[in-house]
Amino acid sequence: MTLRSSRIPLVLGNWKMHTALEDACTLADATASIAAAHPEIEVGILPPALWLVSIHKRLGGASAVMLGAQDVAPQPSGAFTGDLSAEMLAPYTRFMLAGHSERRHLHGERDELVRDKLDAAWRVDRVPVLAVGETGEQRASGRATEVVARQLEVALSGRSAAEVETLVIAYEPVWAIGTGIAATPQDAAEMAAVIRAWLRALGPVAPERVRILYGGSVTAANAADIFASPEIDGALVGGASLKAEEFAGIVAAAGGRAT
Repeated sequence: MTLRSSRIPLVLGNWKMHTALEDACTLADATASIAAAHPEIEVGILPPALWLVSIHKRLGGASAVMLGAQDVAPQPSGAFTGDLSAEMLAPYTRFMLAGHSERRHLHGERDELVRDKLDAAWRVDRVPVLAVGETGEQRASGRATEVVARQLEVALSGRSAAEVETLVIAYEPVWAIGTGIAATPQDAAEMAAVIRAWLRALGPVAPERVRILYGGSVTAANAADIFASPEIDGALVGGASLKAEEFAGIVAAAGGRAT
């Protein structure tokens, strides 16, 4: 049985390739105010990497909102043009996202590379956010659970309990990302339960400590229904995180989930 009180809800806003610097600073200020109004949960934002330093300086160490990286290179340094290492990102971030479907499908990133990116985040003592999820065709053919289990297996098999228990897992069905068609609360809850069951079978890991988020067309209107499942601990929010009022509604719904 899942214990709600054992995990602090988490809402992460993934800004993707949006915002100019001025807009990013304004949105970061607004998000910090939203986070401050909800101390019962954790709130983070993943701005474009170019803006991380400026936003980090602007918000300061006392800010209620945490920063994260949208991606991370596996290598600590070297001749990797355009990449950013975990060591470069660590001073400005708490979270590092790996395995987002846009990286998997648009950039051809394989499960093994996602595993290496998790290693990079752990190497610098940051919280990896592992994104998993199936395409519409995979779900229609009845392979959604198989696909997610494979992604988990490659990323997490052989890990220590100490590593896995610090992880955040984001279930983001590819067919729901940016389409306006969110998974039903039942779909999201069922897959979160599958993920938690997979963690229980992993070995010494305490699956009740691992936070599972839902991502894919989350809005203020559907957030409360999604968060009603005791298996879901928050959201990885895309487009709605670019609108302060909409994001505030999602955070408020997660705040209700915490009580």
